[in-house]
Amino acid sequence: MLADHPPLGKPARDTLSHQNLKPNTRQVDTERVHFGCKSLLIGPGRISPRSIPAVFVIEPQQATGSTMSESSTSMKSSAQQPPIPRDGPRKPRATRFIDTSLRDGHQSLLATRASTAQCMRVLPMLKDAGYDILELWGGATLDSCLRFTGDDPFDRLDTFYKCLGPAGPAIRSLCRGQNLFGYTPYPDNVVCAFLKEAVRSGNTRIRIFDALNDSRNVIVPIMATKTFNGHAEVALSYTTSPIHDTDYFVRFAISAADHGADSIAIKDMAGLLHPADAFDLIEGLRHTLPNHVLTLHSHCTNGLAIISYLVGMVLGVEYLDTAYGPMAGATSQPPIELFAWFAKELGQPLGIDLSTSMKIDEELRKIRKELVAVDASPEKFGGPWSVEPTPEERGWVARAVACVMEYKSKRDRKLLDQAIELIEDKLMVGRGYPPVDRKQLEAQVPGGMISNLHAQLKDQGKLDLLPKILDEVPVVRRAAGYVPLVTPTSQIVGSQAAFNVITGAPYSMMTKEFKALVAGRYGRLPAPPDAEVLKKVEASGEAICTKRPADYVAELDLVEVHRQNPGLIQSHRDTLLSVLFPAPAKAFFEKRAKN
Repeated sequence: MLADHPPLGKPARDTLSHQNLKPNTRQVDTERVHFGCKSLLIGPGRISPRSIPAVFVIEPQQATGSTMSESSTSMKSSAQQPPIPRDGPRKPRATRFIDTSLRDGHQSLLATRASTAQCMRVLPMLKDAGYDILELWGGATLDSCLRFTGDDPFDRLDTFYKCLGPAGPAIRSLCRGQNLFGYTPYPDNVVCAFLKEAVRSGNTRIRIFDALNDSRNVIVPIMATKTFNGHAEVALSYTTSPIHDTDYFVRFAISAADHGADSIAIKDMAGLLHPADAFDLIEGLRHTLPNHVLTLHSHCTNGLAIISYLVGMVLGVEYLDTAYGPMAGATSQPPIELFAWFAKELGQPLGIDLSTSMKIDEELRKIRKELVAVDASPEKFGGPWSVEPTPEERGWVARAVACVMEYKSKRDRKLLDQAIELIEDKLMVGRGYPPVDRKQLEAQVPGGMISNLHAQLKDQGKLDLLPKILDEVPVVRRAAGYVPLVTPTSQIVGSQAAFNVITGAPYSMMTKEFKALVAGRYGRLPAPPDAEVLKKVEASGEAICTKRPADYVAELDLVEVHRQNPGLIQSHRDTLLSVLFPAPAKAFFEKRAKN
């Protein structure tokens, strides 16, 4: 209902930076705004083409594949590029926390199977815990709602917003740039229509990322989010490769800021960010973009995230993404309970009321047991956390903090490795979490991909192939130009790796998505693809793309989509879902009609 939506003029909250967006006082009026050579439906307000800032103009850039840009083709390091402008340091601030238990937590650990009803057993308690922001929507949750939990994704968002209210924590979602919450680039009018509906439904904070760190793919989502008074947080997709260094990521952040990003996030989806590299990256972003709020997001997959988060606290990162015990650790985020201990050791305020943490833990523990069928580690998700650490744990925490503080002056990587061993191999394992499998440092597979791949192979009776497929993933990734592994590239690379293993003849069978990735239809590849693989892609008839991916996608007439599905599509929201998830949405609507 419209009454449940936040006012269209309500500014996005940013309590630390005080860079709130000005309320939109313009009357709602839909008109087309020219975007380069295209026409873009961007929604409320009369905006002339001349009023679009110059930073939103797409400059001609060379393409992927056989016509890669010079910097990618030669694999030049960013140290050879012009020096990055630096505005100077900023004083560290006390770190605050964002809970991900009801989005990335169950996506990483339970194949995104938590239902709206299950989430609502926890959300009221999270509301009262003192969070500024809760991550509750986006990512794989929309698709999973339709396919598995039987929930309408927008009804879920309405339910969450009704619980939290306009004065409660901001709802953050994860948006895959031009791919929105789906898996392929969508036309600009669809991107704008979907983000308009999300923001006006209470999802006021949108984390926007692109799997390839192609800044062209975040321009329109940023514009759309801000047009409708949302907060546009742009995340860099962190990975490691011969070309992904600190300057590479700082340059992407600068580009995102130029395009209008309200804040910046480091999205370490596969848990690859070593604490030493976290020091360099955070300091680089701090010096370059001192006025942008910074969030650090990682996963415990490889045993690096907790100490990298501790580095973030020491350096004054404004926000860290954490989860409560049963939805933390392993392939999910670090536990908030542990960071209460770190905050106390550092003398920092936690900013979160953990008086209800045991009740939250108890309910999440029940939910995890209810979803045991899709749980990759049903016996290893930690025991309940105590308010205070044991004397031994307190000693480990103190020594880990001391190691990080000493690293600031000595820059001895061994100090951070000692901290990792103390916390990951002793404290976390002692608390009942699974020991870290550091083989994933090579595979670079994100948590959500691992949990879904495990579930799919288990259903097919081929779980024994999982180790071979994970070994093949980095091989396919190199062939595809060192793409970061995050949706949709993680699924594309993972599927191709599975085909390579199952057939025994690599690339004899290629998915259409893999061919499109190599051809540049998802964006500019970080590096040239393997020459032989590229030849096979071109021989299949796939054309190499030289423009922004959305330029190859025809604008959709949403009214016509509605007309073509009489009876099933009942609202504008249904139309949007049918565009992003055609088959799952149709099945969901048909079942709804029968009921």
